[in-house]
Amino acid sequence: MSDFVEQCRREWRRLGVPDPLADEMAADLTSDLKEAEAEGVSAEEVLGSGAFDPRSFAASWAAERGIIPVQTSRGSARRRPRVLVAFTALAAIALIVAAALLITGEPKVSVATVRTRHHLLTTPAGSLIEPHTTRAVVFHASAAAPVEWILLVLAIVALGFAAWLWSSWGRSRPPGVPV
Repeated sequence: MSDFVEQCRREWRRLGVPDPLADEMAADLTSDLKEAEAEGVSAEEVLGSGAFDPRSFAASWAAERGIIPVQTSRGSARRRPRVLVAFTALAAIALIVAAALLITGEPKVSVATVRTRHHLLTTPAGSLIEPHTTRAVVFHASAAAPVEWILLVLAIVALGFAAWLWSSWGRSRPPGVPV
């Protein structure tokens, strides 16, 4: 059984359990296993299913004692990346839509103004006439450009936030939680 205790020690070292605590836990485990052997009880009866997996046994025992953070279940560990994937996808779609709208310049708006000028002219006969000139001016512009720019900036900020969430999620997972 010393091999089992040694594998537990290696796991505690990997998890960052302080040496004095690891020594105490190893001494308790060795004592329990020797006592069980003396009484004719198998290691499986003392340790349960942990007898077949020293790494998970060591991690769960250290977590139960509050030495390392408790491992989350696999269901909740996988839920967070799904939310991050959805948020990242939404931000990327918003970025693509905003960029496409800015590039195409749709929708277009045309604004027409008409200017009329009145002039008083004197004819050679001395009478006044009032000719007028009409000039139409047409402006073409993208009606949604300010909204598109705002959407583009927000999408870039959201993607930056998503990148930060991904990096912090990778650092915050406790040992043993699958990627």
